[in-house]
Amino acid sequence: MKILVCISNVPDTTSKINFTADNKEFDKNGVQYVINPWDEYALTRAIELKEAKGGTVTVLNVGEADAEPNIRKALAIGADDAIRVNAKPVDAFFVAQQIAAVAKEGNYDMILMGKESIDYNGSQVHGMVGELLGIPSVVPAFKLDMLDDSTARLEREIEGGKEVVEVKLPFVASAQQPMSEPRIPNMRGIMTARTKPLAVKEPVGAEAKAEYVGYSKPEKKGGVKMIDPENAGELITLLRNEAKVL
Repeated sequence: MKILVCISNVPDTTSKINFTADNKEFDKNGVQYVINPWDEYALTRAIELKEAKGGTVTVLNVGEADAEPNIRKALAIGADDAIRVNAKPVDAFFVAQQIAAVAKEGNYDMILMGKESIDYNGSQVHGMVGELLGIPSVVPAFKLDMLDDSTARLEREIEGGKEVVEVKLPFVASAQQPMSEPRIPNMRGIMTARTKPLAVKEPVGAEAKAEYVGYSKPEKKGGVKMIDPENAGELITLLRNEAKVL
């Protein structure tokens, strides 16, 4: 079984976020990048399936060279090899087309990724990949098991409960907790990751469908006003005229 796991290179949630002077680009200066946490659930589950059933796990990233330390981390966690499509991930459709091209060429049985990336929270790529390849897409799944060599069972949340889905290979799935418990690479994994294959491919011709015209930070929170508990009228006035929630 060949499993392709797609990972994104995203800013650490503890990083201080800034934009360029014209507010059109994210300012990377001083920002620590990590593997997208949702993708780690997919990666760990893929490795668990490989350990239980055999096969290979390939990590795929659509990104520039600065993503390679985190690609190596994924190899240290247990992936067998990696591919980096040498392109800036300009929008979801562009990324999905790159993933679909790699998946089609490699003839993978299963394509896994996180339910969304924590930078844009778009939750679009997995569905697009499934559509481009003409295969089922199950999203977002919190449990994934193989029933036999050709059939998987997944569980996903729906309003008011859960849905159990059985699907034939190949398919696309996005992961969320508690699909697996993300692993920390050990020293042996870190050492072996240095020699594992990391292929760099040029992107296929694809046009972005969206353009980000500007970024802005949330407005700063205003000061707290203390209202006398006996003065309900003042509270109502402030909620109506200042907070505008009434």
